[in-house]
Amino acid sequence: MEAIEELAIQPCTSSLYLRPFRLCYRQNGTKKFWDFMRTHDSVSILIFNTSRQCFVVVKQFRPAVYMCELERHHPELFENQDKESLSRVEDPLPAAVGVTYELCAGIVDKPDLSLEEIACKEILEECGYRVPVTNLRKITSYRSGVGVTGSRQTLFYAEVTDQMRTGEGGGQPEEGELIEVVEIPVEDSMKFAYDETFPKTMGVIFSFMWFQTNIAPKLPKK
Repeated sequence: MEAIEELAIQPCTSSLYLRPFRLCYRQNGTKKFWDFMRTHDSVSILIFNTSRQCFVVVKQFRPAVYMCELERHHPELFENQDKESLSRVEDPLPAAVGVTYELCAGIVDKPDLSLEEIACKEILEECGYRVPVTNLRKITSYRSGVGVTGSRQTLFYAEVTDQMRTGEGGGQPEEGELIEVVEIPVEDSMKFAYDETFPKTMGVIFSFMWFQTNIAPKLPKK
């Protein structure tokens, strides 16, 4: 996962996932404009393994996170960002600075599938558990990246057992995914949530807090 080589930056002139636009408008009599990107909505799933009383999350290299860290150390790399040529990264940082812990998640790009079906598909592909749609519980939905994308993410909760695991997970290599499945014991979850040495998404923190309020009080006492 951390064997990252031959880094180079270039302008993104077309993408399957991002579409940049500029909205021009008038607000309270003042002309304004705002640059934004359209991207897919998404689903994410808080997975709790009841057999071992642990959360199942994923760990993966995120180029956007890596480049934010790289820019902090080498701001000159982005000075020629509008040029068409490649800009080689001669002094890269360790790939570990771009690795994050996240909930199992995926984009909503299949119109023939419901959000629940997409979520179950992602659980199987990324974490190896076969979960029936009826086992999903919707927690909530919310907007993410409100200043740039405004996309909607829907968060689900799923309980799994060891018997439901039918594969190793890890994502789909043909789609460029390289995912490590990580288990967080429930008794360590809040410490993990606030430990900044483990880079993570807000979804992990929020969903762990939701679990403590809505599920943890109902768990059998040890």
